[in-house]
Amino acid sequence: MDRGMVKIGLLGVGTIGGGVAALLKSSGREISEKIDVDLVLARVADRNLSRLQSLGFPEDIITTKAADVLEDPEIDIVIELIGGIEPSRSMIISALDNGKYVVTANKDLMAAHGEELLALARDKNLNIYYEASVGGGIPLIRPLKQSLVADRIHRLIGIVNGTTNYILTRMAADNLNLEQALSEAKELGFAEVDSSSDIEGRDAAYKLMIMSGLAFGSSIDPGKVHVEGISSVTYEDIAYAREIGYTVKLLAIGEKLPEGLALRVHPTLVPADHPLASVLNEFNAIYIEGDAVGEVMFYGRGAGAMPTATAVLADVAEAARCICFRCSDGEIERSFKKANFVPINDLSNRFYLRFLADDRAGVFASLANAFGDEKVSLDMVIQKRSFGSTAEIVLVTHDVCEAAFQKALEKVLSIPAIKPNPSVIRLLG
Repeated sequence: MDRGMVKIGLLGVGTIGGGVAALLKSSGREISEKIDVDLVLARVADRNLSRLQSLGFPEDIITTKAADVLEDPEIDIVIELIGGIEPSRSMIISALDNGKYVVTANKDLMAAHGEELLALARDKNLNIYYEASVGGGIPLIRPLKQSLVADRIHRLIGIVNGTTNYILTRMAADNLNLEQALSEAKELGFAEVDSSSDIEGRDAAYKLMIMSGLAFGSSIDPGKVHVEGISSVTYEDIAYAREIGYTVKLLAIGEKLPEGLALRVHPTLVPADHPLASVLNEFNAIYIEGDAVGEVMFYGRGAGAMPTATAVLADVAEAARCICFRCSDGEIERSFKKANFVPINDLSNRFYLRFLADDRAGVFASLANAFGDEKVSLDMVIQKRSFGSTAEIVLVTHDVCEAAFQKALEKVLSIPAIKPNPSVIRLLG
């Protein structure tokens, strides 16, 4: 039997696009042998002509016009690696309208418009593959769609941003402040020039939305995801957390509770013996809890040109097999249903709190009264050190409703002896 052939069009040759082209060149023959389909890179588009030429593509396949890829009748699969919402959304719609399968690594787009685009693909008996949009080189989308389909997932916890994980790791290891660690991450290529989406938690929130939609079969409202970044985390917090047996991570947490879905991204104190505590530097990990499977963790490099390129080409291979053998017949993942969302104020957590106060008699009594008024029970209260007439105090609460804790904190900060701008970090329960 003759081997089938599938032609690929590539949109965008930035870091990931360049990695995809390089991996296809070095491993394309081996991939083709594994799937019994010849993969041919037939067209490559990027607005930067000099970049296309510098990467060594044949002159007859390069173009600065996306339409040359999207409207080419011979192209079977379009790989979209431009990023952002527009024009990527319009390009994917055009690809589907022209009868092409789509592979993308665009987390922003799939979080904001994935449901709409997947529905369009279903209507056209096509598919959109987006494994690389969440975990980079970590297989995650396919396990959620297939391997864990028989289980009822009730919780997922992820370190899904390599930039912030690298920063927090370096702050802990070498007493660096956030700005120093971020500068180092940029020098090593682990952070973009504009890293605000990483630092403020938006990148992790997009990935949480994609994972939660699949894990819980729900349509995710972006406005219902609570998002905090790491900008307020200090080395002191990391050091004190370590003293009490914790490490600080930026976590994306999705839970299916009896009342609805609770989705949140925020810095979190993770127990030192938890598997996520040992995920260091630019590595990512997603920890999933299911009724039947129990606990499963996926670990690896969550970003970077070559790890992400492997996920992109795995999706290309799956699409190519579908085109040539109709092995999945264009089947899309589970449908997305409306869900109730639980606001963070209704959740219970333990809290770490560090603040400065006047070093004088009666401060601890005032603290105890403020927390006691809101029925916030304290697990530990430690006066760490004094700076002249100022004392540094660290405390950890027992489980408490978020709303009650926030009311208690407001009362604490109204005490004249307490300085403003405390550090507040939730603990992983």
